[in-house]
Amino acid sequence: MTASLLARDITLGYGDTPIVSGLSLEVPDHSFTIIIGPNACGKSTLLRGFARLLRASTGSVLLHGAELRSRKPKDVARELGLLPQSSLAPDGITVADLVGRGRFPHQNALRTWSRADEAAVAEAMAATGITELSKRLVEELSGGQRQRVWVAMALAQQTGHLLLDEPTTFLDIAHQIDLLELFAELHRDGTTLVAVLHDLNHAARYATHLVAMRDGEIVAQGDPREIITAELVERVYDLPCTVITDPVSGTPLVLPLGRRRP
Repeated sequence: MTASLLARDITLGYGDTPIVSGLSLEVPDHSFTIIIGPNACGKSTLLRGFARLLRASTGSVLLHGAELRSRKPKDVARELGLLPQSSLAPDGITVADLVGRGRFPHQNALRTWSRADEAAVAEAMAATGITELSKRLVEELSGGQRQRVWVAMALAQQTGHLLLDEPTTFLDIAHQIDLLELFAELHRDGTTLVAVLHDLNHAARYATHLVAMRDGEIVAQGDPREIITAELVERVYDLPCTVITDPVSGTPLVLPLGRRRP
């Protein structure tokens, strides 16, 4: 197993409060790695460290053997894309223009907008089902529609690694599955994805590499079929459950027993 993206002994936090301390994680190349865990366990903090939005006070994040903080932002953006947990679009911007901003890392003084950029934007909008919204103002869209626009912008960036922080937020169940299937297809085509998800059963179905966190630490990682047990779920979430085999996907299916059993 090779890992082009990895963290070594990193400490991340906000102000003087560390959220993640001395953590190391290797993201397997061409994997669909999904990070799970309870609220405030450090999932999104870790992803922000990988995205260079948070600077590690100790340790380092490496991409292809080089520290991210030593590289130019535009160079990194050609290799590493990010869908943040929440984003604000400029007032008065259309869907097509916002998605087009995903092409910025590929442009410079000698290379402006090209047919390749146009094709990348069109493909990203088609993949996320927003082509018919291309001329609409982003501010006019519903929360679910806006989320798909942000996903399209990340896809238009066409990077080898894609970081996704709660990408199914605001989406109904049908669009959640559509989006996860799209990510699974990107994974099959060779993109390395790292996602933070709250839905444990979605994570179990789509992850090729699962990372379970609690209190800023990695509790377990590996193939979901091998690591998801009732004992692990209770250890991570303090939630009694039973785990069966999903009759559709053959992956683990977690059935919560609740705080009070009937």
